[in-house]
Amino acid sequence: MKHKGRGSVQKGRVLLPWLALVIFACATNPYTGKSTMALVNNNSLLASSFSQYKTFLAENQVITATADARMVDSVGAKIRAAAEKWVAASGQSDYLKDYQWEYHLVKSDEVNAWCMPGGKIVVYTGILPLTKDEAGLAVVLGHEVAHALLNHGQQRASAGVLQQGGSAALSVLTGTQTAQTQELAMTIYGAGSNVFGMLPFSRSHESEADHIGLILMAIAGYNPDVSVSFWERMAALGGGTPEFLSTHPSGSTRIAGLRKWIPEANAKAAALN
Repeated sequence: MKHKGRGSVQKGRVLLPWLALVIFACATNPYTGKSTMALVNNNSLLASSFSQYKTFLAENQVITATADARMVDSVGAKIRAAAEKWVAASGQSDYLKDYQWEYHLVKSDEVNAWCMPGGKIVVYTGILPLTKDEAGLAVVLGHEVAHALLNHGQQRASAGVLQQGGSAALSVLTGTQTAQTQELAMTIYGAGSNVFGMLPFSRSHESEADHIGLILMAIAGYNPDVSVSFWERMAALGGGTPEFLSTHPSGSTRIAGLRKWIPEANAKAAALN
């Protein structure tokens, strides 16, 4: 009985600090009003992001002084101004003080664009045939800027810490079991935490970036209806991964969400402009 009691105390010592960390390490985002996980320090995350971005640009072909490159700069500047106008209206302009915005067009056939924490954004030339024009590019840049504004990088890193904490807790909880049982428990935990935890978490980030990005492009003066036709073109490219096993929502899910949010985007733009 004494041995069992000591085991319970040990489990409590492992689990309670993690529970306290999850409860208290949160931050409120001014664009959504939601409380989000902040288990990872944003200062170190931004420093790492800026360094990695600089390295990426040095190792890839950055397109400059072309009409497409100028369009990326122009649309990016308008989306940034929209983000600043929105947060200023809420009286929280200081939220953006550590952001260092950069937009670069990079030569690649990949149909993609991405954003690193702190506002470091890359658009691949391969996506431009899908965006077609400024408004289509505003859909993409609004989405990418939204990832930065919503601190999704910090949240993903925090989720990773939480997942590792769960693994450590499970190791303690199964510590008295056979090696085979422990291995099976870890395998089930790894698969389950990804399918039912990390992947839905990632998909929710994509939907949230679609939502906030749509509002940003509307504030910037672009027609949010364009987002639907852009994602219809993207969906037409296809993809064989079922949604529940993907980091991104399906094309139909995204389009349905955008149609729902368009009136809100127009109303927000009318209120701020």
